[in-house]
Amino acid sequence: MKKILFKIVSVFILLLMVNCQEDNLGFGDIDAPSNLKVTAEIIGKSAAFPNGDGSGKVKFVSTAENAISYKYVFSDGTSKNQPSGILEYPFATPGTNTYTVTIIASGAGGVTSSTTIEVTVFSNFKDEVAVQLLTGGSSKKWYWAQSEPEHLGVGPNVAWSDATFGTQNYYPSFYRAAANEKAATCLYKSVMTFSLVGQQMKFELDNKGQTYYNAALKGVSEDACFDLVTTGSRLVSLSKSESFVSKNPGAPTQTRGTVLNIADGGFMGYFVGSSSYEILSITDNRMRVRVIQAGNPFLAWYHTFTTTPPSGAVTPPSANYNILKFSDEFNTDGAPDPTKWGYDLGAGGWGNNESQSYTSASDNVVVAGGNLKITAKKVGSGYTSARLKSENKFEFTYGRVEVRAKLTTGAGTWPAIWMLGENYATNAWPACGEIDIMEFKGSQPTTIYGTLHYPGNSGGNGNGSSTTIANAASEFHIYKTIWSPESVKIYVDDALFHTVANTSALPFNKDFFLILNVAMGGTFGGAIDPAFSQSSMEIDYVRVYQ
Repeated sequence: MKKILFKIVSVFILLLMVNCQEDNLGFGDIDAPSNLKVTAEIIGKSAAFPNGDGSGKVKFVSTAENAISYKYVFSDGTSKNQPSGILEYPFATPGTNTYTVTIIASGAGGVTSSTTIEVTVFSNFKDEVAVQLLTGGSSKKWYWAQSEPEHLGVGPNVAWSDATFGTQNYYPSFYRAAANEKAATCLYKSVMTFSLVGQQMKFELDNKGQTYYNAALKGVSEDACFDLVTTGSRLVSLSKSESFVSKNPGAPTQTRGTVLNIADGGFMGYFVGSSSYEILSITDNRMRVRVIQAGNPFLAWYHTFTTTPPSGAVTPPSANYNILKFSDEFNTDGAPDPTKWGYDLGAGGWGNNESQSYTSASDNVVVAGGNLKITAKKVGSGYTSARLKSENKFEFTYGRVEVRAKLTTGAGTWPAIWMLGENYATNAWPACGEIDIMEFKGSQPTTIYGTLHYPGNSGGNGNGSSTTIANAASEFHIYKTIWSPESVKIYVDDALFHTVANTSALPFNKDFFLILNVAMGGTFGGAIDPAFSQSSMEIDYVRVYQ
C-alpha cells in the first residue's frame, strides 16, 4: 500500500512539475513592427527629368523595428515579397503616372504594420509589336518547342571563359536539351496563355497540377516534377532590358531589349525562381527568352516556345503568302527604325576578307526622301559602310520576302539582301543556313546572283544561279524570294531564276532574320576601283508576307 501511495504521490509531483513547466512556456513579446519608414528613389531623376529617365524604375527601401519581412502591394493588385525591404520595381505604363504603393511589415507571430507611399514616375518604354505577337491581339496559347533542339538550356550570364568551355557569350553552352528530351517529365504539359484585356496584358499557366522545378530550388539532386497548381491569371508588364547584351550593340548576341514581367510569382513552365524574362526574339509562332536563376545570377536559362501544340505539326501553306507580317516603307527621315533594325558593327572581314568597317553613323546609313540609303565610303586608306539586321526584332519561318532596291556602282562594291538562320551563334555557319536573295558585284553591273548556303553547299560551292538585268544601279527592281516547306525560289521582278528543293534535312525549316548591307572587296566583291569614293544601295521598302 505504501508503495502504491508513494507512486501516486510521485505521479502527482511529476504532473505538478509538468504543469509548472507548461506555465513557463511562451513566445516572448509579440510586438507589431513599429517606426515603419519607406524611401523611394526614382531612377534617373534630375532637374531635367523630375520623374525619372524613362525607365520607369523606382528603388524602395523599407525599415521597421521588430520586422522580419516586407511586402509591397501595388495599385494594380500585384505584390512582391521582399525580406530585405529593398526592392527595385519597374512601372511600365507609358507616360507620367502616379502610383500608390502599400508596404506591409511583418513581425513575429504574423503581426503586421503598414503604410502607403505615392510615387510619380515617367516611363517611355513600350513594345506594341511584342504585345501583339504575344497575344495575337486577343488571346494566344504558347507551348514548349519540344521537338526543337535547345528548347531548354543554360549558360553563363557573364562574359566568361575557362579551359573546359572556352569563351562563352550568353549562349546555353553549359547544357542544351535534345529534341523531346523531357518527354517523360511534366514539363511539356505546360500551356501558357497571354491575353489582352483592354489595355492590360495577362498571363495564365496551365501545368495540369505539376511544375518542373530546378533542383537547386528544391534542394534535390536533379530537376523533377512537384505538385503545384498554377490556376488564375496574372498581370504582365513589359520593361526595358538592362542586361549587358541589350545595352551593347556590338555584343555577340542581341536581345529584343524587352523584359516580360509576370506578377505574383508567375513563371513560364519551368521554375527557376524568377518572374522576369528577357525576350531574345519573338515572331507570330516562335518565342525565345532568357531568365536569370534566382539565387545564382551567374546562370541564365534559355527557353523556346511555339504556338504549335505538341500533338501535331502545322504545315504552312506554300502556294501563296499574302498576309503582310512585317514591313518598313522608310517614310520617316533619320535613323532606321530601332524597333525593326539593329546593326553589325566593326571590321575584321566578316569571314570573306572584306575591306570595310561597319558603322551606324548617318554617313553610312540614313532614311531620307522615302528610301533607306546604305552608303559605302572611302575614308583615308580604308572604307566604311553599314549592315542592318532584323535579328531579335523580326524572325520568321517561311514566307514571301520582297525588297525594292537600287544597287551600287563601282568595282569592288558588294551590296546584298539576305537572310541568316537565327541560331547561327550555337549552330555555326553553314549549318545555320543562309539565303542570299540578292548579291551584286559592282564590277559586273548587269548580273544578279541568288544563292543558298548550307552544309556541303557553302562558300564558293553555294547552291546558286544568276540572271541579268540592264540597269540594276540606275533603276529600282524588286528582289524576291518565296520560301516554303517544299522549296526556296528566288526572283527579280517576278522572273524566277533559281529554285532549291527544301527538305527536312536542310536548315531552311526554322526562323531566319533579314540582313541588308554593302560590303567592299573580299572574296566575292573583288578588287576595289582605286578611284572609288562612295556609292549607295537605296531601298524603297522591305515587306514580308506569310
